[in-house]
Amino acid sequence: MSYRFFVNGDPVEVEVPGMRRLLDVLREDLALTGTKEGCGEGECGACSVLLDGAVVDACLVPICQVDGTSVRTVEGLGTQEQLSDLQAAFLQTGGAQCGICTPGMLMAAEAFLATGGPTTDEAVREAIAGNLCRCTGYTKIVEAIARAAEQRRASGSAQT
Repeated sequence: MSYRFFVNGDPVEVEVPGMRRLLDVLREDLALTGTKEGCGEGECGACSVLLDGAVVDACLVPICQVDGTSVRTVEGLGTQEQLSDLQAAFLQTGGAQCGICTPGMLMAAEAFLATGGPTTDEAVREAIAGNLCRCTGYTKIVEAIARAAEQRRASGSAQT
């Protein structure tokens, strides 16, 4: 069957079995390898993407549920030439370590920042609670998200 949806603003159409995982379609059929597979069971958040603005684990979403929606992956945050403010903050603070959790963390953080809510340490930690990191201990990740939020407030933008 054929499924149509948007990925990072671009229309796509794939002809795959309906129960094929969104993660596999992104990585194998669309060559968007920024989204990582960690546990494959929805426990680690490495494969987090935004589905109509909501954070989802791409390893748990069958492609049949994506038809007609909008998916945003880590590739949709910035470009190699111009990182998003959030990506830059992760680099500046050392929030990106081995790279397995980073794409999922970025997407969870992007969804959180889009709400424009308070960026207290507790609120940030709650927003990324579904994403596991074994390298940084979260301190630098939380700092990066707070830095990006501060930059957005200073520039008056909700998203970059």
